[in-house]
Amino acid sequence: MTDSCPPGPHPTGSRTPKSPKIYDRYDTATYTPYPRSIPLARRHVAQLTADWGHPGAADDAALLTSELCTNALLHGCLRDRLFRVDTSLAGNTLRVAVTDPRGERLPEPRVAEDGEQFGRGLLIVREVSTRWAVDKLTVGKTIWAELDIPGATDA
Repeated sequence: MTDSCPPGPHPTGSRTPKSPKIYDRYDTATYTPYPRSIPLARRHVAQLTADWGHPGAADDAALLTSELCTNALLHGCLRDRLFRVDTSLAGNTLRVAVTDPRGERLPEPRVAEDGEQFGRGLLIVREVSTRWAVDKLTVGKTIWAELDIPGATDA
């Protein structure tokens, strides 16, 4: 397996002393492009969210992770290329970002027909998250979703 995803942003603590603080909390993990990776990523992000002091947001964070990772697996992964999940907390905003190696395959929300098994993931992301977007990369893309956590303060 090769990690074809470029490295993520620098978490707090790895910047120079004069650099601005980017995150209060940050984590990154890479996964193999197989279905078994989705529940692993989902549980990991839910646990991080709870450990970072926001257990009430863990279910939504897990759902967003599941949908973004499923999209990466179905539409963005290549054989033997890892995908990455970056989780960060900045103030009251939790961000889940999934990076995959296929930048030419951008997500397009669509309306699924009754009885279709697929086609609702980005609609779920749009409804659950506060905001979401796609960042094109030189190689690949990152799809991210953010949750504004009510009552949260800077960590």
